[in-house]
Amino acid sequence: MKVLEKKIIFAGGKGGTGKSTSAAAIAWKSALNGFHTLLISTDPAHNLGDIFNRQIGGTVTKVADSLDAIEIDPQKETDTYIKEVKSNISNVVHSGMMEEVHRQLDTAKASPGADEAALFDKLISIILEERQHYDKLIFDTAPTGHTIRLLSLPELMGVWIEGMLQKRNKTNENYSQLLNDGEPVEDPIYDVLKKRQERFARAREILLDDGVTGFAFVINPERLSIVETEKAIDLLANYHLHVKTLIVNKILPKDADGEFLQKRKTHEHQYLDLIKETFAEQEKIYIPLFSHDITEKQHLHTFSKYYEEGQWL
Repeated sequence: MKVLEKKIIFAGGKGGTGKSTSAAAIAWKSALNGFHTLLISTDPAHNLGDIFNRQIGGTVTKVADSLDAIEIDPQKETDTYIKEVKSNISNVVHSGMMEEVHRQLDTAKASPGADEAALFDKLISIILEERQHYDKLIFDTAPTGHTIRLLSLPELMGVWIEGMLQKRNKTNENYSQLLNDGEPVEDPIYDVLKKRQERFARAREILLDDGVTGFAFVINPERLSIVETEKAIDLLANYHLHVKTLIVNKILPKDADGEFLQKRKTHEHQYLDLIKETFAEQEKIYIPLFSHDITEKQHLHTFSKYYEEGQWL
């Protein structure tokens, strides 16, 4: 099954390669083919609104027939995430300690990884809930490093929560033996952790299901783009997430004229050959460099035609 046939598709790659345009074109093509599609941007520097020439933001917005879009705001999701944590512990922590606990949680909002954790929580909600209402989910992700951290979180957080559950369970056993006459102890925190563990496990199962989820990286015929993409594919493979498709974007058109462009095209051929050699196992879609920005639906329509079967090489 080719990546574009799958229910959930992640488009990743180095910044500036054309990820957002490529993801939008995949979503556009899916909608044209009759699939009710949701396009989701997890990139803090959102571009979907510019591509569709309209305000999108953090609520699901209809941008075309059978096509909706949403731009996830990491700061807003972090605030929501911290509020949820505060709510979960409100009945557990002594009232006299709540002010200090809230202060610590508010400080945690600015800590490294807070945005990723909150963004991942939103991503899980979309995967587990919105997939029931849409035929296709297309994710326009942030530049490479951010994408790797985001997609590796199901495994990392799953291991961390398992450790927390084991410690919590041991503490509860000791408490019940010493102070509760052996009766089980009610532990809301344990219940919350257990539910989160189950959500992470379900999300990870979906991400690893090759029949459901596909990963496509957008690459340009340039050295840095090739090097970064190769590293990213290897890193994701460590988490059993396999990138099987490359969208080779911004290739100089065959009719490019002028001495400068011809020299550049000769140079570009070396990198196209390197892409074939380096990524021999990946299927590839080749898309030319356009003379204009992709800022209109007709432009997006033209771009999306390169996803048709005849453009696969």
